Amino acid sequence: MGNFLVAGIGELLWDVLPQREVLGGAPVNFAYHAAALGATGVPISAIGKDRRGDAALDLLGERGLDIRAISRVDQPTGYVAIEVDSAGIANYRFPAEAAWDHLQLNSHAARVAEEARAVCFGTLAQRAEESRRVIQSFLDGLPGTTLRVFDINLRQHFYGPEVILASLARCDILKLNSDELPVVMDLLSLRGEPEPVLSEIRARYGLALVVYTRGGEGSLLLSASDSSDHPGIPVEVVDSIGAGDCFTAAATIGFLQQRPLAEINELANRLAAYVCSQVGAMPPVPAALQLV
Repeated sequence: MGNFLVAGIGELLWDVLPQREVLGGAPVNFAYHAAALGATGVPISAIGKDRRGDAALDLLGERGLDIRAISRVDQPTGYVAIEVDSAGIANYRFPAEAAWDHLQLNSHAARVAEEARAVCFGTLAQRAEESRRVIQSFLDGLPGTTLRVFDINLRQHFYGPEVILASLARCDILKLNSDELPVVMDLLSLRGEPEPVLSEIRARYGLALVVYTRGGEGSLLLSASDSSDHPGIPVEVVDSIGAGDCFTAAATIGFLQQRPLAEINELANRLAAYVCSQVGAMPPVPAALQLV
């Protein structure tokens, strides 16, 4: 079915947990899981000239990712303090400024733009004017055949109506969860049950696909011609870090492969359940879960 090049543009950061630090950031997690599923994954981000930056490059290189589109800037490499509750649900606290707020596009990022079949982005890395301008310019310059995947990924207060609306206008695939849907509904003055509301959003923005996740209660996928509602896969949750990002990666690659939505939904739920059973956002992915 082909080896796709897919990229994630935005924040690269360390998840600082009570007893350890693990590498993360939604676009980087997306790129990692795309690669773990068998595609070519490229993170586009910025890191500092510091210990965490060095460690990030070493780890991503070891995981087989193409790190040439990661720039180094004078600000510190990003991190987020994470608290995981008794149910394994993660809560995030970000510092006010990090390297990815000063995202730059190097020459390799420009080449990636020409070749990528899909690019994933979110709201967090658009919190600063500099990175927001770079991300939106990058998206606007992509070929018309490249899928723009908006994983809304709302964190703390680092988003606003302008960023959400500008991102919706630029995307082909929208990924959001049950906590994020009410925010989008209020912004768009929509009321009702999730499925008709999501159908309205899909039609209003001409989206190819909407991906709606409900944590342990499964997920709903909607296209113009099909839908798939999955009840979820029970799992003993270690932590939920990266579960949404891997789901987005699986849904994107499955869509590129033109698989039926029901098959995509099953595969993405299986992968998300596996990630929830592991520590951190980037566990090794078993061959049985690979898609390419």
